[in-house]
Amino acid sequence: MDASEAGAWSWWPAPAKLNLFLHITGRRADGYHLLQTVFRLLDWGDRIGLRTRSDGQILRIGDSVAGVAPEQDLAVRAARVLQQATDCGQGAEIRVDKQVPAGGGFGGGSSDAATVLVVLNRLWKTGLSVDALAELGLALGADVPVFVRGHNAWAEGVGERLTPITLPPAWYLLVDPGVHVPTAALFRSERLTRDTPAVIIGDFASGALTGNAFEPVLRALEPAVEAAFQLLAQVGTPRLTGSGSGCFVEYPTRDAAQQALESLPKMLQARVVAGVDRSPLLDALDAMDV
Repeated sequence: MDASEAGAWSWWPAPAKLNLFLHITGRRADGYHLLQTVFRLLDWGDRIGLRTRSDGQILRIGDSVAGVAPEQDLAVRAARVLQQATDCGQGAEIRVDKQVPAGGGFGGGSSDAATVLVVLNRLWKTGLSVDALAELGLALGADVPVFVRGHNAWAEGVGERLTPITLPPAWYLLVDPGVHVPTAALFRSERLTRDTPAVIIGDFASGALTGNAFEPVLRALEPAVEAAFQLLAQVGTPRLTGSGSGCFVEYPTRDAAQQALESLPKMLQARVVAGVDRSPLLDALDAMDV
């Protein structure tokens, strides 16, 4: 394919998320666990570069997703799923500017996939609705639909039953302990509580829900996670996000979060980020003529 057959590169946000709490309430007949959680979108994440092709090829450019083969990369898989679902003859080149650590529970891979689905749907003019894109995304991962829809949400089922939720402004001190425990190993743990009684949104709004079913498992399995919790306990109430090792503390102001960050040891992989009401991806789509 010569240059005249390629579109221009465009860059798009793939925001990270936090699970502000996470309960496992049971299991479906097919073995998938049922959960309740609240997804909070952040103003920090990966960036996805996309360039359309006329020859139908889907190519990942560069090797920014360490240890992940192109055929396993969720961003590449998302493009192929959309292509197949719409019988689209166009292709794409994909670059991932990776900022979100793998295995942290911040949703980086799922958000990358969602951004590819949503943006290529525009660039290829395939015309799928948000509901249809979310359904495609669910086949890639339970967290993909919330990024497709682009709003904070109360989630149930395997994470696909989403109810938009309004959250107050907040800033978060994030710590990445740098370890990755496979989710399957966590689900096998005897420490995991799998039958927490179902709750309602009002319980979360009251401030009563902050726990994560995976926290005791990860703290027992990984000394780095336990150490992060011990350090964060000096500056607030630490929590775990998703089924990853990422930890966070919530603050009402950026100054409070920044002050806490500055009191922690410099060797920690830590940062301050803001929660957002609406995905930066939706803002970027509104701002671009595509």
